[in-house]
Amino acid sequence: MLSMEELSVLGGEIRQTILNTVSQTGGHLSSGLGVVELTIALHRVFHAPADKILWDVGHQSYPHKLLTGRQVPFGTLRRHGGLSGFCNPRESEFDPFVSGHAGNAVSAAMGFSVANQLSGSNDHVIAVVGDGCLINGITLEALNNLRSTCKRLIVVLNDNKMSISESIGAIPKYLNKLITGRRYNRFKAFAKKNLSRLPGGESMISGIRQLESSTKSLFVPGSFFEEMGIRYIGPIHGHDLAELIKTFDRIKDFQQPVLVHVITEKGHGVDYVAAQPEFYHGVSAFDPEKGIRKTTGKRTCSTAFGEALEELAAADDRVSVITAAMASGCGIPDSYIQTYPDRFFDVGIAEEHALTFAGGLAAAGQRPVVAMYATFLQRALDSLYHDICLPSLPVLLCIDRAGAVEDGPTHHGIYDLSFLQTMPHLAILMPESEPVLKEMMHLAVKQTIPVAIRYPRGNSGMPEDEQPAAVEWGKSVTDRTGTDLAIWSCGKELYTARTVADILREKYGLSVAIHNVRFLKPFDETAFLASAEKMHVVTLEDHCVDGGFASLAARVLLRSGKTNHGVTSFGWQGETVVPHGAIRDLRKTAGLLPEQIAESIAEKWNFLSKNNINNDGESK
Repeated sequence: MLSMEELSVLGGEIRQTILNTVSQTGGHLSSGLGVVELTIALHRVFHAPADKILWDVGHQSYPHKLLTGRQVPFGTLRRHGGLSGFCNPRESEFDPFVSGHAGNAVSAAMGFSVANQLSGSNDHVIAVVGDGCLINGITLEALNNLRSTCKRLIVVLNDNKMSISESIGAIPKYLNKLITGRRYNRFKAFAKKNLSRLPGGESMISGIRQLESSTKSLFVPGSFFEEMGIRYIGPIHGHDLAELIKTFDRIKDFQQPVLVHVITEKGHGVDYVAAQPEFYHGVSAFDPEKGIRKTTGKRTCSTAFGEALEELAAADDRVSVITAAMASGCGIPDSYIQTYPDRFFDVGIAEEHALTFAGGLAAAGQRPVVAMYATFLQRALDSLYHDICLPSLPVLLCIDRAGAVEDGPTHHGIYDLSFLQTMPHLAILMPESEPVLKEMMHLAVKQTIPVAIRYPRGNSGMPEDEQPAAVEWGKSVTDRTGTDLAIWSCGKELYTARTVADILREKYGLSVAIHNVRFLKPFDETAFLASAEKMHVVTLEDHCVDGGFASLAARVLLRSGKTNHGVTSFGWQGETVVPHGAIRDLRKTAGLLPEQIAESIAEKWNFLSKNNINNDGESK
């Protein structure tokens, strides 16, 4: 067994490995660096995988991966075919549950705990929950139900927002040592048993319990949990390895739900990360010595969103923005927050609340903008339907990270259209570029209905010298004319369509028309059906074809009866889980690179056959 000095050295090695790896692969940095000692302590005291450790936010699990036999493949983190950036039971038996969307750990841990109770197992269950996850609705629902459901469960509250202040001093440290001590708890149980036999014993026990609770509440902030029947321990210094190990060792056999409050620092051990923890939350490759992120310098869709938001707020004092703990990720500028502090609302990891709150603002005459990732919008489906779309309230949903992303299946924005399309009154817009996104936002905020604008992560790929066509409500745009087939593309897939068309022209002599959808609702059926009457239609989208634009196109064609020329669709397959990795690798595996799409189109009509192509390269 390693000594405390050796464990400290191990912690330094873990931090260096995480820094070196993430600087090459990209990933979540600051949060993982902050839980190194906590992770070492958990694995020192508990015995995974028999004891279940559930990480509420999986991007904190990098130290956990390194301590559970994944040191060798750690360099493949977030790469196609390599380690996931989150917890994944298919990757390791030490990952008991999927984690990617915050808020599920306590509920899932309760399931494991009750299963232990039913089977007679004495194994432990530990849920590690961040302070940001604590306010999530699922977590609060679980905590409310915890005492009545579980006989034994440990919740570790990893609090990395608070400073390590005087509250972690001599008195609370002594009280925690006393309250968690085995002698104290054995004596407490003995006294309770014997006092209950005496006349008035129950009143005496109640008085002692109240004295303990009131004394503790003077010094430690645990009354909220104690009132819910959860034993509160803390705060504990999250980087004091010895104290963490002692605390976990003392409380591991408590026969009741326990919450251990641990104070940590995001980015701990790497000065430039600790100084800017939000900046280094999720990063692309960077210089590990200087800490400067490597960027392309290209303007992104998130940047364009932020620019348009400031323009809208300046022009209309009814415009405000709501985000669910993703202000920087969604591109909300610091300048907006400083200029309009009364019109900026970060509600934390509470997507349902964010949407219903926006509905209330809109019903009161305001023009709220909700900035949210596509994958997190899924968490608030009922609020979107019941509180925004059903009453047809003018809320603008700006949906970032629409499409596949490197983080993998918990974060791909490729499922939302399947429910967005079914929402009454909701308009769905898909800009192909940053300038079009800004124009659409200015147009959308003038509407009296809810509007959703979906756009991808990063740069769209629009040529720098291009001037996109003006946006006309409900209208598609013909990007190129052609006579053999028509590609109807969504969003930035316009640029994929152009490459496909170039390959088909150069290699197979095909004349390909390209149409830019822009509006899924209201959809430009007139232009689409006119195109389908003349030639075969190809749909192209960065979304699942089932429930996406392909499904809409098929419905429109079937309803019209104009299906003579047929339709071929390219997108992600909904029944197949799309893994993590570089986008090019994911697209290659799915057959969605431009050259693969072109080959598939050519093979479909047997254009490679000399019997179907004349000497001039034109289709007969």
